[in-house]
Amino acid sequence: MELTHRPMRIALIRHGESEANLDKTIYERTPDHAVPLTALGHEQAGKAGRELRELFENEPVRVYVSPYLRARQTLDSLGLDDLIGVPREEPRLREQDWANLQDTEDIERQEQLRDSFGHFFYRFTHGESGSDVYDRVSTFLETMHRDFEKPNAPRNVLLVSHGLTMRLFCMRWFHWSVRFFESLRNPANAETRVLLRQPDFRYKLDRPFEQWAAYQPTERERSAWL
Repeated sequence: MELTHRPMRIALIRHGESEANLDKTIYERTPDHAVPLTALGHEQAGKAGRELRELFENEPVRVYVSPYLRARQTLDSLGLDDLIGVPREEPRLREQDWANLQDTEDIERQEQLRDSFGHFFYRFTHGESGSDVYDRVSTFLETMHRDFEKPNAPRNVLLVSHGLTMRLFCMRWFHWSVRFFESLRNPANAETRVLLRQPDFRYKLDRPFEQWAAYQPTERERSAWL
């Protein structure tokens, strides 16, 4: 692929506030993939959409969106339909699978086990580990790079997804260590990270993820952001 054909920007956004962000017991009666946004979540997405429009300079955008309802609603509320065309629903960008209908007490117990075992390697009963999500994100990257080669590939790419998936996408792209990943916080609802193409055709994040644990990134890991 000609390096000059790579997109100028690859933006990632987490879905807006969902009903599950306010009440985790909703998972006991509603499938994770069917949890909707709150009114605030739609407002957050609208604000983010206005900022993304400015970033994209009103130019066309190729969109990949998680099939989860809250992600699709976030995309709708961004208000970028005139730039997007037809978005591609991408199941590999879905939320980490935790279970089917959930037992809240059991999930809370497993979350404690995950904290001691490690967020990357712990696999939820009837669900996935962080490493499972990493693997499917890796296969998505192959698809995305093939799309870069198409003659009509736009200069802007947008991924509408989930917090953990965003962190793992960046971990895979920049080849971060598991220890660094374990120290990172999820972005807030409707928060973005943008990979910006540099003069050498490599990408750098517009800003790093916040860290919640004491880990000093290596020089190579720190080189991932501006």
